[in-house]
Amino acid sequence: MNRTAGELAEYLGAKLEGRAGAPISGVASPERASATDLIYVESNRQADRAAASSSACVIAPPGTRFLGKTTVASPHPKFAFAKAAAWLLQQPARSASIHLTAVISPDAKIAADAFIGPHVVVEQDVEIGAGTIVEAFCFVGRDSRIGESCHLHPRVTLYAGVRLGDRVAVHSGAVIGADGFGYVFGEGHYLKFPQVGAVVIGDDVEIGANSTIDRGSLDDTYIGRGVKIDNLVQIAHNVRIGEHSVIAAQTGVSGSSTLGQRVVAGGQVGIADHCSIQDGAILGAQAGIPTGKIIRTGQTVWGTPARPLRKFKEQYVWIARLPELADRLRRLEDEG
Repeated sequence: MNRTAGELAEYLGAKLEGRAGAPISGVASPERASATDLIYVESNRQADRAAASSSACVIAPPGTRFLGKTTVASPHPKFAFAKAAAWLLQQPARSASIHLTAVISPDAKIAADAFIGPHVVVEQDVEIGAGTIVEAFCFVGRDSRIGESCHLHPRVTLYAGVRLGDRVAVHSGAVIGADGFGYVFGEGHYLKFPQVGAVVIGDDVEIGANSTIDRGSLDDTYIGRGVKIDNLVQIAHNVRIGEHSVIAAQTGVSGSSTLGQRVVAGGQVGIADHCSIQDGAILGAQAGIPTGKIIRTGQTVWGTPARPLRKFKEQYVWIARLPELADRLRRLEDEG
């Protein structure tokens, strides 16, 4: 979408320095940008990249100037850039249609302006809201609810009874609502524990490709508003995740654990069952959270088992020195 720097500054509520009429048609890194691409820098360390760029317009911290370029000032340039990109790169709306190969239950309620792609299956008592896109080969199980302006990418599977809020994006291969891993041992064998809860997902959630979210056993699995889940993440039964938390790839959250609001989980974090990760906690990549552990509000932890970051760093230094210390110990023993 073609815009001007002046329109962009007005949209962002930011101060403009330079040509208000400078055209903007896209976004790019400084090295790849053309004259009409928007770029951003976060600090003076990146100033040379911006100065050498072909871009004519840059989002930068207040007080930053670039010779011959128009500057849009923002105290948070990366966030402003992301907001600008969403505004500039709006996708054209899909024409409302239901593909001839889709299999739709007669009692499903589908908004008149929804898009249903090839070979989609929609079972009985499903509701699909206005402006929602369901792409090819998706499966929407009975009694599921999909809100407005959602986007299910190809080959998403929603088991029965899943609830999606508005503006939820689910990427290819994700499976939502499968049975949790719940078994009870008795009489010499494992018996499956009931998995009769639902999955409830709030507004503005994004779920990455090939991620899985299990239904609750007796209660529901709940994903709060604004949560962002990366690819290849496993969320087990009865897990609750608070608003605006982010979970990176290959993380696993075991049953009945709770994550508060604005929690950050790095890649390959393992959270055992019945853990409580309180608001604003940060779990470093590959951290291991043992069963029942509480990570306190705002705490940053790392390592397995997870411990406060400062303590982890101190211990890690000593671990790195073990070969040297072992050599010294052997010498002392020989001398003795």
